[in-house]
Amino acid sequence: MIAHDKAFRRFLIIWSGQLLSAIGSGLTAFALGVFVFQQTQSTTSYSFIILCSFLPSFLLLPFSGVLADRFDRKKMMIIGDIGSIAGILFILLVMLSGRMELWHIYLGVGISSISAAILNPAFKAAVSDLVSEEMYSQASGLIQLASSAQYLISPLVAGFLLSAFDIQLVLLIDMMTFLLAVGAVLMIMKHAATPQKQERQSFFLEMSEAFRYLLSKKGVFSLVLLMSVVCFYIGLLQSLFGPMMLTLTDSKTLGIALSASASGMLVSSLLIGLFGMGKSKVIMLSFSLVLAGLFFALMGVFTSVWLIMVFGFLFFITLPFVNTSLEVLIRTNVENERQGRVWSMITAISQIGFVLAFGSAGFLADHVFNPLFDPDRLLGQTVGHIIGTGPGRGIGFLFIVSGILVAILGMMIGRARKIQNLEGVILKGNHSYK
Repeated sequence: MIAHDKAFRRFLIIWSGQLLSAIGSGLTAFALGVFVFQQTQSTTSYSFIILCSFLPSFLLLPFSGVLADRFDRKKMMIIGDIGSIAGILFILLVMLSGRMELWHIYLGVGISSISAAILNPAFKAAVSDLVSEEMYSQASGLIQLASSAQYLISPLVAGFLLSAFDIQLVLLIDMMTFLLAVGAVLMIMKHAATPQKQERQSFFLEMSEAFRYLLSKKGVFSLVLLMSVVCFYIGLLQSLFGPMMLTLTDSKTLGIALSASASGMLVSSLLIGLFGMGKSKVIMLSFSLVLAGLFFALMGVFTSVWLIMVFGFLFFITLPFVNTSLEVLIRTNVENERQGRVWSMITAISQIGFVLAFGSAGFLADHVFNPLFDPDRLLGQTVGHIIGTGPGRGIGFLFIVSGILVAILGMMIGRARKIQNLEGVILKGNHSYK
């Protein structure tokens, strides 16, 4: 028990560094979005920042997962943090030179995204090195807490900083948080375990082996495919929540709404971190997705900013339960020595939904759904009497449809026999449950 307590304290040290760096990243993401929109008044330019921050990391995840199993995971986290500093430093130096162009921002964000692809699989895999199986739920809950901090704390802090100082201060603060994250990893370097070295194969052989291994885990693979679809709908929400809100209110209120909604993740992540969850993760996953879909749909029904904030808060409450259930189900069905590459493969497959959402959200909103809710169009004259017409109401209708489909997927997951079978059989490799 004492050894377990010491190991969990070491996890808390490294987690604290990642918490600070997540807040810093949130500051920069919010500030750059506001900066680009103020300079261009272009939603496309704003959306392209999201794509640049996501796509490089997504494409490189399979490679970085192999690295997480080949090399010291703590050193990989340090490399990832330093790379993120380099991306932000590039943007800062170009700003100071007075020759800033949009592509400079996109390139700097892309560099940070590549660095995140190195860091994230190593961090997730390192959890299995640092904590015992009994603490998986608590550790996963705290990881969700760190992730939610950039949505809860960062918009409010960044809004204050931008109103009083230049964006360059925000970038400096972000770099400082990454340095603190590096320091946290260095503190536990000599204590934490690392995977045993194995015979090295080529990257593509290890990646294909990870994919074949994942295919052999039929329940896990089914779960990943269904979650890819869910990620598509969540990606639509992530891309279009801001534009929808800006048709109803101003950017200041948007920042408040984002922070207030994200506080739902803070509440439930903290509860999971302190108390864990029930034994049946499949039931928890199914129930949470059904509720998430309901609240997602209700965000699109109303034009009241306060009601949207309430349903946004309730939607974000469900996400840590979804994510923690997924992590525990997968982590306890994958041997520790395969964690890095398998996690990367799982992330790559599930996040295809995000890529499709980020690439199509603007087109769907501007050229498909919003025009349907012009006052003189069919949906404007029918459904529009319920949810309203004009700018942004097509996005609201898209949220309603997406929420309903997410709820249906949640029910499908709860009834899928392959997924239900993930609980109950002990794996020999890591004493976990299949």
